[in-house]
Amino acid sequence: MTTISTIPDAPAAPRSDVRARVGRAAVATGGGLLLGVLTNLAQGWLPDTWQQLPNSGAVWSAVAFAVGAVLYRHERLVRAALGGAVAEVGLVVGYYGYAEFGRDGAGSLFFPLVWLGLAFVAGPLFGAAGWWWRRGRDVRRRVVGLGAFAGLWGMEGLMYAVDLGYMPEAYACLALFVLIPLLMARDHKGRALTLGAAVVCALVAYGAVEVPLQMLSA
Repeated sequence: MTTISTIPDAPAAPRSDVRARVGRAAVATGGGLLLGVLTNLAQGWLPDTWQQLPNSGAVWSAVAFAVGAVLYRHERLVRAALGGAVAEVGLVVGYYGYAEFGRDGAGSLFFPLVWLGLAFVAGPLFGAAGWWWRRGRDVRRRVVGLGAFAGLWGMEGLMYAVDLGYMPEAYACLALFVLIPLLMARDHKGRALTLGAAVVCALVAYGAVEVPLQMLSA
């Protein structure tokens, strides 16, 4: 007599969980698309040199950070990273989609493709950073997550001050660079460590992102 042993299938995820995940993905995608359109429109609403700020890397990455920290705070880290990527891609598509169909055209595909490539890097990175800040079990992860986010504003401040000479915008970004650790870290030690990490992240990001972009656009 031959017996056949069977291995039971893994239990399927409850339908409510699947719906919740689909809902979060839809919110990240739709929110990214909408904010991409709004950042394009904001360039026409804001005066003079402030028009560059809405579609800056810091503003766009703040969306991925918020997705990881709020929308995916009860999910695993990998899902927060994927949610950040979806939101960032939505921003790029929304921004350049509106430029193409709502304005005079997006022009060359070069910069949309550059920003799309950056979205696949910055989206997961800052989605995970938001999750680390919100859910990190140790101080180091919370410091790195929040320091990376604050460092983006430091990078933008350097760009406005050094590359463009737009000092009011530089002061605004540098103010956020300091205020984010002070207001969002949990205690005095965390604030000091986060500000130190933000300085390092700002310098690294400026060298890795802004300098090559300046060379490409020259």
